[in-house]
Amino acid sequence: MDQELATGAADASAREADSSPLVRIRSLLPGLARAEQRVAKVVLEDPSSVARRSITEVALAANTSETTVTRFCKAIGVGGYPQLRISLAADTARSEARSSRSFGGEIATDDDLAAVVSKVSYADARAVEETADQLDIPSLQQVIEALATAGRVDVYGVGASAFVAADLQQKLHRIGRVSFAWSDTHIMLTSAAVLSPGDVAVGISHTGATTDTVEALRVAREHGAITVALTNFPRSPITEVADHVITTAARETTFRSGATASRIAQLTVIDCLFIGVAQQHMDAAVNALDATRDAVGAHRLGVRPDGRRRPRETGK
Repeated sequence: MDQELATGAADASAREADSSPLVRIRSLLPGLARAEQRVAKVVLEDPSSVARRSITEVALAANTSETTVTRFCKAIGVGGYPQLRISLAADTARSEARSSRSFGGEIATDDDLAAVVSKVSYADARAVEETADQLDIPSLQQVIEALATAGRVDVYGVGASAFVAADLQQKLHRIGRVSFAWSDTHIMLTSAAVLSPGDVAVGISHTGATTDTVEALRVAREHGAITVALTNFPRSPITEVADHVITTAARETTFRSGATASRIAQLTVIDCLFIGVAQQHMDAAVNALDATRDAVGAHRLGVRPDGRRRPRETGK
């Protein structure tokens, strides 16, 4: 067991070292002091430039002091400004190697449709990649085990997160796990109040500050349920009422992409959770998937994806 813990800690340290500093900055941005937020914005706007600039130049650009820049570096888990420059330079090199094109995040009013498609698809792809890169695998495994052994799973989310909550509920329900998804505040609180030890409550909130979801998770925890938060910000209010926290890495851009790229990132985590739970109950999951596929087979047109008719006897 000690060896496993040591291995897990080593893996976590390796992921932290390899993860993008920009992902960490974006996730911690809401919790930084106002002056530190100005430094963060300077870094996020042009990280490759900051990697070449002196601490004095960055402080001037952020309208703050060199001391604040140093505090900012420590707040995001970097030892100091020299380490930040090295980290940003390495991240820039990785990004350039990953794609020869950089569409950026902001969609301009004069962008044509081709540019919009490129920017949206790039942001979505980056959200998935960066989320996968920074996922805490030991924490994800703990959540999977909790979901796999839960007597009941209640999932909370409002707005765009409600659709993600419904997706998790549908996936778990399809493999025979008792699960519910709620988006109405009163029903969320009612659901949380009847949970008990052995149950799991999952709260989904991109910002981690959605009052309805935070309150429902708090009530669920008070009644003994294991609580899980899925959020983009590891220091947001929802993490204070969660036993386990899973973070995504979606950046917000024009047109409130917190409801677009963030949803893609959240669904990536949901898929990982679902497959992990299914692996824990492989035989039952396969049988349940076959049964549900057969149940809806008669409601599909008897045509293959390639346009040819399916054999009449299968109905699938």
